[in-house]
Amino acid sequence: MTTYKIALLAGDGIGPEVCAEAVKVLRATEHDFALSFTDFNVGAAEYLRSGDPLPEAVFAQLPNYDAILLGAMGLPDVRWPNGIEMTPQLDLRERLDLYCGLRPVRTYHPADSPLKNGAVDFLLIRESTEGLFVNRKQQTPPGARQVEDTLRITRTGAERIIHAAFRAAAKRRSHVTLVDKANVLPSMAFFRAIFDEIAAQYPAIETSRVYVDATALYMVQSPARFDVLVTENMFGDILSDLAAAIVGGMGMAPSADIGDRYAVFQPSHGSAPDIAGKGVANPVATILSAAMMLDWFDAEPTRTAASKIRRAVEAVFADPLRRTSDMGGRMSTSEMGDAIVKQLK
Repeated sequence: MTTYKIALLAGDGIGPEVCAEAVKVLRATEHDFALSFTDFNVGAAEYLRSGDPLPEAVFAQLPNYDAILLGAMGLPDVRWPNGIEMTPQLDLRERLDLYCGLRPVRTYHPADSPLKNGAVDFLLIRESTEGLFVNRKQQTPPGARQVEDTLRITRTGAERIIHAAFRAAAKRRSHVTLVDKANVLPSMAFFRAIFDEIAAQYPAIETSRVYVDATALYMVQSPARFDVLVTENMFGDILSDLAAAIVGGMGMAPSADIGDRYAVFQPSHGSAPDIAGKGVANPVATILSAAMMLDWFDAEPTRTAASKIRRAVEAVFADPLRRTSDMGGRMSTSEMGDAIVKQLK
């Protein structure tokens, strides 16, 4: 029986609470495989303790694990001297070259969507190492009168994320939408030209090209038009939150950042320190991220377990009374985890 080693980075705020429920659900799927978890301290709280939110001694160990399960990192009041928050999760993406950001967007009950037709199911793929994030660590000189950020698109980066989108579409409904701003930005025109080159290699997959502002409109008006969307880092960051809003909120938004060798799985939401320790956080995004991790292991038993988790979530949400407070319900964090485990059994 295969044992998968998982590095658990619960992090800050509600991170430990939602991770505990994900581990509980994962334990309930262990039949033809086993999971081994090792906890590591990473995040704003670790910075306050040791002066480093991602200690080198921790990072050096992470490549030895089969996957990383992450809760949430950062606290609004803990910032670098230049004013930006601690974001070790971004450091992980860049240092492990986790270029493929997967954001599955799906309603588990149509009533949880604010849209008239609440049936939503698409995959947003975000390039996670380039784009407008490349200069995020630059220092602003004291008294600066101007600050510039660079939007970087490389051929290598564009090619690999676009290929990933086409491969994903081949497993879904065979349609890829390029999201860009090619009518204004030269970097986006370059991105589109590479997309067109690669699209010709996948004649069985339909394509469309939509500007990012129009994409935001269509996500609300007609989300069914989308299957797989591929876009730049910042555009993907913004659209991910909009997408979460149409399926029930950030508590229903799982994600993965995947590279050629390593992968991190985490909810799309932040650390939410205002509700930390109250037992009311929605753990479903983390649980669904854990299911993505099982899919990524790409073995028949783990893929089966991932499907069972998603069916269990759907079964729980079939009852409109079974929701955490962010979705208008009264269930606690642990009660939601227990309900999903019960469905699994």
